[in-house]
Amino acid sequence: MSASSTKARLYSVAVSSALPDAFFVPEGDRFSATEHTRGPWSAEHQHAGPPSALLARAIERAVADDPAFQVVRLSVELMAPVPIATLAVTTSVLRAGRTVRRLDATLAADGRPIARAAGLAIRTEPVAFPPVTLDPHEVPAPPERGTPWQFPVFSADLGYGTAVETRCVRGGYGHNPTTVWIRTRVALVDGEAPSPLQRVMIAADSGNGVAVVLDPTRYTFVNADLTVYLHRLPEGEWVCLDAVTAPEPNGVGLATSRLFDRRGQIGWANQALVVTRRRE
Repeated sequence: MSASSTKARLYSVAVSSALPDAFFVPEGDRFSATEHTRGPWSAEHQHAGPPSALLARAIERAVADDPAFQVVRLSVELMAPVPIATLAVTTSVLRAGRTVRRLDATLAADGRPIARAAGLAIRTEPVAFPPVTLDPHEVPAPPERGTPWQFPVFSADLGYGTAVETRCVRGGYGHNPTTVWIRTRVALVDGEAPSPLQRVMIAADSGNGVAVVLDPTRYTFVNADLTVYLHRLPEGEWVCLDAVTAPEPNGVGLATSRLFDRRGQIGWANQALVVTRRRE
């Protein structure tokens, strides 16, 4: 290792030790992003998982007056790269029905909207019916049987890639599908324990970083959105992504992830990808 790389690594360790153990630190009604949010494509921009989870947090709070409601769908439009900066979140209720609520949350930096989430919440209540056979897709091996894993798209020593713990139980770089368990090492918001939905959103945006089928030194495959459907909230800290990435030669791609907890499948995550070749 060169002297310069050793110096950079020592600097990274020093900065990491001084960071709060959270992706965001509250500042009044705003949130200051920490270096834990740093994504793989730019040192100045966040991985979309933490800001998506921050939008999920806002939507959860908008339905918190009735604990019977469960957020079952969250569609995040990434209108611009999310900067590592202080962000504001606003919410609105589009429709407040007795059974279904539709909500909207917007993330802004310096007054400019950069991400928007449309949420759908359904009132839960007991319903008796005969046993139903779900998707017969095999439940992945548990994280304890996996191997420690690093996202192929990350090269920095500090950021989202080190803020989450990962275990690969199937596949790997260049393979479809690839199956990886993810759990966050840090809180979403400093001083708060992340909710099950927030844990899902922190992990779910990583489908295109789990199933990496193109060389990230030659291509980029940035997602322009993230849509998560959940028929059940996860139990425990680990969320599993069984991911497949399908790039097309016209520059369009789709990453699809089956989402699991230890008990079984909990939902799906889809990401529309912008596939580009890096300049030489």
